[in-house]
Amino acid sequence: MSGGEVAGLLVAVFWAILVSFLAVALARLAVTLRAAGRLVEELTDRVVPLLGEATDTVRSAQTQLDRVDAIAGDIREVTANASALSTTVSSTFGGPLVKVAAFGYGVRRALARRRTTGDPAST
Repeated sequence: MSGGEVAGLLVAVFWAILVSFLAVALARLAVTLRAAGRLVEELTDRVVPLLGEATDTVRSAQTQLDRVDAIAGDIREVTANASALSTTVSSTFGGPLVKVAAFGYGVRRALARRRTTGDPAST
């Protein structure tokens, strides 16, 4: 055997070992990819129902927020109406009540003065 034949034989052996390692690596990669595919399928089977439930929850929350918004609007309206009613009652009865209170105070004060001065007309 000549040096060229030995070199060719070494290259062929090296090439066979390299191809064997690549074949083993590709086989392991195929197993890993199959396992990843199964994992993705299982995850999809579990996540899809959860997404449906999350969508239902968000819709329910939106419905509740719409109700709360409507209630808040009603409360604003009631508050405005109560304020208007308070203003109306105050302007309607406030003036006359102040006058009645002032008149009552004046009458009490006059009666108190008559009692303290000893006015004969009061007996």
